[in-house]
Amino acid sequence: MARKTSKRKSAQAAQVSRAVGWSRRDMLRMGRNGAIATVLLAGAGYAGSRWFAAYQHEHDLARIGQGKPAVVQVHDPLCPTCTALQRETKKAMKRFGECDLLYLVADIRQDTGAAFAAVHNVPHVTLVLLDGAGEVTQVLQGMRYHDEIEPILAGHFAAHGNGAQRS
Repeated sequence: MARKTSKRKSAQAAQVSRAVGWSRRDMLRMGRNGAIATVLLAGAGYAGSRWFAAYQHEHDLARIGQGKPAVVQVHDPLCPTCTALQRETKKAMKRFGECDLLYLVADIRQDTGAAFAAVHNVPHVTLVLLDGAGEVTQVLQGMRYHDEIEPILAGHFAAHGNGAQRS
């Protein structure tokens, strides 16, 4: 019976000595885990900041009328049809560069987006095509698919883009 007691006491003593101090292995493990956590958090922060910058750039309606033709989607972020239209419009916009044709979003849940929709008297689920001066050239209401949107955007760019005749 003395044997069990001595084993138990030595195990308890080992636990107490481990709890009091950190071994070199524990310190290295903590350093490794801390480095991994730092890299993961930095990566998530970088990705989040890039997403937010792109979001802000896409919602900046002050870019309208600065010489580039634009496509503005009047959008409600809680509307599944609006989200589907946004996805289809972005597919159609892949043909054009940001330097050629602007894609902007007028979020009706924000003041600037609601004001844009009110000025142009359009509901959500709408694409508003504007020339380089910011004048409306065409309004597309309702859900459209990318194969339907792409030729419309190509015609809009041909009429109002960099290669268009200026009068």
